[in-house]
Amino acid sequence: MLDLSRNFLSGSIPKSLETLKYLTYFNVSFNNLSGEIPSSSPFRNFTSEFFTSNAALCGAQRFLVPPCVRFSPQSLRNKKKYLIILVLAGVILVLGAMSLGFIYLRYQRKDRSPIEAYLSLVATQERISYHKLLQATDGYHEKNFLGKGGFGSVYKGTLDDGRVVAVKVFDLQLEGALKSFDAECEVLRNLRHRNLTKVISFCSNPNFKALVLEFLPNGSLEKWLYSSDRFLDITQRLDILVDVASALQYLHYEYSTPAVHCDLKPSNVLLDEDMVAHVSDFGLTKLLAPEEGIAILHTPKR
Repeated sequence: MLDLSRNFLSGSIPKSLETLKYLTYFNVSFNNLSGEIPSSSPFRNFTSEFFTSNAALCGAQRFLVPPCVRFSPQSLRNKKKYLIILVLAGVILVLGAMSLGFIYLRYQRKDRSPIEAYLSLVATQERISYHKLLQATDGYHEKNFLGKGGFGSVYKGTLDDGRVVAVKVFDLQLEGALKSFDAECEVLRNLRHRNLTKVISFCSNPNFKALVLEFLPNGSLEKWLYSSDRFLDITQRLDILVDVASALQYLHYEYSTPAVHCDLKPSNVLLDEDMVAHVSDFGLTKLLAPEEGIAILHTPKR
C-alpha cells in the first residue's frame, strides 16, 4: 500500500510502477501531478478517487481525466518545421524593419533642411514662446545685453520659474545665421556633459530663432585672460585646461556622433560660479558621419 495523497507532489507518475504487481493501493489524490496515469498491471484495479484533484493528469476514461494527446513522429517533425518557419519569419521581419528604419534615418539626415533642424530638439527640450522670451529679457533691454557674436546677440533673462538664463538670439539677416542655428540644434540636442553649455529651451518661427542656455555668471575666459581687474592663478588655469580637454574628449570620442568644434577660443569658453569651464557656441561644428564621410556645416568666417 502506498498513500501519497495531500503531499504537494508535482511531476509525473513513474511508468515503472506498472511493474509492481503486488501494489494493491496507490493514492496520489490532492497533489499537483501531471502527465499520463499508467494503465497496466496494478493500475487496472485502481479507481478514479486515487487520482482526483490533480488537474494536469490525463489517461484512461475510467480515471475520469482527459485523454492524453499523443503526437506521432511525423506530427512532431511537422511541428518542428512550423516552429522553425515561424522563427525565421520573425527574424526576417525584424531585420526588415531595422533596415527600413536605417534607410529612413539616413535619408532624413541627408535631406533635412536648416529650417526644420530645430525640431530635433523637441524630443528632449520644451519649446518656449517668443513672448515669454521678450518678457524674460525685458524686451531685450540693453541692461541685459551680455555680448555679441558672429550671428547674433546674447541676453540675460529670467524665466517664470525664477531661473536665470542666457538667451542667444540669431540675426537672420546675416548670411549663415540660419545654418548656425541648425548646427547648434543638431549638436546640443543630445549633449550630456558637465563641461559643455547646457541647452534649456529654444524658440523658433519663420522670423525668429533663439536658444535658451544656462547662464554662467563668471563670463568668458577671454575676459579673465585679458582684463586688468581679473586674475587667474596657476591652479585655476590648469583646472580650466582640464575642463576644456574633458569637453573635447567627450565631443570627439563619447558623443553619439563624433563632433569637431572648429571654433574653440577663449571667448567660447564660459565660466560658472565655481569657475568650472563650459565650452559653448557650436555654430561651426563639424559632425563626423562614418557612412557619409565628414558632414560640414558651413558658415562664413567671422
